[in-house]
Order: sequence, then C-alpha cells, then structure tokens
Amino acid sequence: MGRQYIKAHSKNIQYMANIQFRYPLTRSLAILFLFFSIQATAQKTMPGDVVIIASKILHENRTVYTHYPKPDSSNINKRFPVLYLMDGESHFDMLSQYADYLGRWDVKVIPQMIVVGITNTKRTRDLTPTVSIIDYFGKPDTSATSWMKPSGGNEEFLQFIHEELIPYIDTNYKTQAYKILAGHSFGGIASINCLLTHPAMFDAYIAISPSFWWDREYVLKLADRTLQKGSALNKTLFYSDASEGISDSSTFHTNLLKFDSLVSVKKIKGLVHAYKYYPAETHMTEPVSAYYDALRFIFKDWKEN
Repeated sequence: MGRQYIKAHSKNIQYMANIQFRYPLTRSLAILFLFFSIQATAQKTMPGDVVIIASKILHENRTVYTHYPKPDSSNINKRFPVLYLMDGESHFDMLSQYADYLGRWDVKVIPQMIVVGITNTKRTRDLTPTVSIIDYFGKPDTSATSWMKPSGGNEEFLQFIHEELIPYIDTNYKTQAYKILAGHSFGGIASINCLLTHPAMFDAYIAISPSFWWDREYVLKLADRTLQKGSALNKTLFYSDASEGISDSSTFHTNLLKFDSLVSVKKIKGLVHAYKYYPAETHMTEPVSAYYDALRFIFKDWKEN
C-alpha cells in the first residue's frame, strides 16, 4: 500500500515543481513536506524487510519481501504462522493488509501472521511444472520470442523455497510450524503442483485461478493420478476462478469444475477443501476477493488460545 500512496501523490509533486519560478520557497517547503509525509506513511503502512537471497539452487539472486506483525510488548516471544506468496510484487501489499486487519485485536478472525512475498525473475520458468509451448487456447507457440519460454522449472523453484527460503525465514523470524503457500494463475498451478508432489511442505494451499490449461491440462491429469480414492491427506485447500473461459474458447472454467469434481469424488480423508466461483470478476480482479475468502476459509475454525 505504501507504493500506491507514493503513486497517488506524484501529481501533487509535479504540480509543485511547475510553480518553482513563481513561489520558490513555498515550492521547496511543500515538496519537502510531501516527501516526509510519503516516507512516514510508507513506513507506517508496510513494516517489514526486503532481503536478497543468493540462491545456489536457482543460480541467481531472489528478492523477498517479509511483512510481520507489530511487536507485542506483553508477549515478546510470540510466534506466528507464515504465508508464502508467489507473485510477491503484485499481491504482497494486499495480503499484508488483509493479514494485519483480520488478525487485529478488535477483529481477530485469523491469527496474526508473517507474510513472505517472493518476487519474480522468470515467472513462466519458475511457476510451471513442465516444458511446454502449448498456449492458452491449446495451440503451439513456436515463435522465437514466445512468452512461454523458458518453462518447466517449478521443481527447482519449490526446492529453493524448501531448502533456502523457509530456513532463512525460520532462522530470522519468530515462526510457528504452520505454513501456507498461495499463488494466482501460474502461481495457482504451482501451489497445487506442490500439494500433489510435496504435500508435507505446507499445511494449507491457496490456488487463485490456477492455469490448469498449461501443457494440455498436465496438473489436472496429475491430480487424477496422484489423489487416490479414500487416501489420507491432512491439508487445507482453497481454489477459485473468475469469468475466464466463459466467453472465449478456452477450457479455463471447465477445468476448475473438473478439478472440483475430482477432489470431491476422491473423498480424500483429512483434505478440507473449498471451491469458489466469482462470475463478476476478471482474472486480474478476482484475487482481491479470493485471497480474503481463502484466509477466512483456512481459519474458519480458528480460536485464539
């Protein structure tokens, strides 16, 4: 939210600059005031850290945002669950505000939590489980500049989270064992892929508009093979979609219906799951409602000890 505040005041700063010859002293004082006002608001709204992790697994530096509850002087040793969020540059501010508000002393419908936002370098590479050139409409994209290249690096990305990021967070912050993995679109299939291939990594999974269309519905087929009827999987899963695939020829919405039916029919013991459809939302507006609903669903039975 701090960055949005800065953007909202950019026009005011530009206006002050335009009157520099007419009122030089007034202009200087006004700009100075706006600068410190913006800085103070950004710090107040977004307490937390920005760290760069030199990943040996991914062979690159990764920027990570960490937002944590304000210190409680009455309980300085209090520990918190952690939500790991993909596409951190897009949704980190929003999830941080949700976590703060819903966990606030006078709201208290979820526990206070730490939010870790993982920013992207090569999004398609990190969030897709297979190498593929099959696009959203099921057609091959063979162009040399295809946005689908490179792809298929999700296993290495999950390894980075498990072996490098989580240990860093656990070492430097007061964390509980309870962890959530959350993602939107490609991040949605990355979240479900993690549930299917490394279920022990997290306790709860959020998949907002998961792109099941990827590589001819690879993750959807993987779910059908992996989730054995009557087996046990003590996890929580929230998944959703919006108006995708309704007015075009893609399989986006029908794939979500297939996945929901599959999960229901398999009757996995211990798997608490919910599917929500947002017909009035688009692919890019849905996270605003869906992430809120996901947090409320995951902690629907939560009560502070």
